[in-house]
Amino acid sequence: MDPQELIWKNGEFVAWEDAQVHVLTHGLHYGTGVFEGIRCYETERGPAVFRHADHLARLEKSAELYYLQMPYSAEEIRQATHELLRRNNLTSAYIRPIAFRGYGSLGLFATDAPVDVVIAAFPWGAYLGDESAGRGIRAKVSSWRRISPAGSIPHAKASGSYLNSILAKTESANAGYDEAILLDERGFVCEGSGENIFVVREGEIVTPPHAASILDGINRKSVIQIARDLGYTVVERDIARAELYLAEEVFLTGTAAELVPVREIDDHPLGDPGEITLHVQSKFEDALYGRAEEYLEWLDFVAAPAQVDAADKVGS
Repeated sequence: MDPQELIWKNGEFVAWEDAQVHVLTHGLHYGTGVFEGIRCYETERGPAVFRHADHLARLEKSAELYYLQMPYSAEEIRQATHELLRRNNLTSAYIRPIAFRGYGSLGLFATDAPVDVVIAAFPWGAYLGDESAGRGIRAKVSSWRRISPAGSIPHAKASGSYLNSILAKTESANAGYDEAILLDERGFVCEGSGENIFVVREGEIVTPPHAASILDGINRKSVIQIARDLGYTVVERDIARAELYLAEEVFLTGTAAELVPVREIDDHPLGDPGEITLHVQSKFEDALYGRAEEYLEWLDFVAAPAQVDAADKVGS
C-alpha cells in the first residue's frame, strides 16, 4: 500500500499516520462495520469516480441492515471523497469508505458506542495481478461455503462477513491458485472471494441470482446492462458446480478486480479468454474510462481545485 498525505476521518482531514483507532474499538473486536470499494479513473475529461452514488447508497443500506446510525449523509461522504482526492493529488485511485462501531462499549448490544466514518484513497493496481485482465486467472472451488442468509446478511458489505472470504482466498492461494470460487449453502455456484461470477454457456451469459447468497455487486449490475445492450442474453439462475467445467467462458467482476477472465477451474482448462468475455470487457473498460458516451452517467467527475474555487466565488 502506498501511503498518502491525508485520510478523512469523522469530518476532518488528518495525516495518514494519525488515522488510528483505540484498541478497544468495537469493530476491531466484532467486525461491526460496513464498507465500500470504489475506484476513481483518469479520463480525458478529468478524474471520475465510477458509480459513486450507487456505492454510497449501498453503504447506507449496509449500515441500516446492521443497525449502524450513519452520522454523515451519502452526499457529505461524496463531497469529502472529492476533496480527499484533490488534496492527495490523485487522479486514479482505489477509495475505501468505512463506517464502524467505535470505542465506547464491548457488549454485543453496543448502541452507546459511536459510529466512526473514515475515507481513504490510494493507488492500487489490478487486484488479481497485472496480467489477469488479458491472460485470465486460475481458480479453485473452495471447500468453504459462502455464508448463509440464515445466519448473516450476504447482501450487506459488512466487515465481519469477509472472514468467510479470507478462508476461501487463503485456501486457494495456498494451493497455488489465483482465486477461490465459493458455493452457497445448497451447493450452487455463488461468487469469488471478492468478485461476482459469470458463466457463458451455449452463447448465453449466466450469473447466480440474489437467492444464491451473492453480494449484489455494482460492477455486476454494470456488466449485466452492458452485455444486454450489446445484444447478449443474460440469465440470472442457479448454476451447478459442473457447469463451471462445461462452460465455454467464465469471468469475474468486482471493483478491485474489474473484469477478469478465468482460464482454468480446478485444473479443468477453459482456454484463452473467449469472444463474448473480450467483447463485454472492452465495452466495460470504455465505460470505466469515459470512452463510452452511453455510460457517462455512471461517472462522477471530480472538479479541479480551480473549478471548485470559482464555483465558490460565484455562489458567495
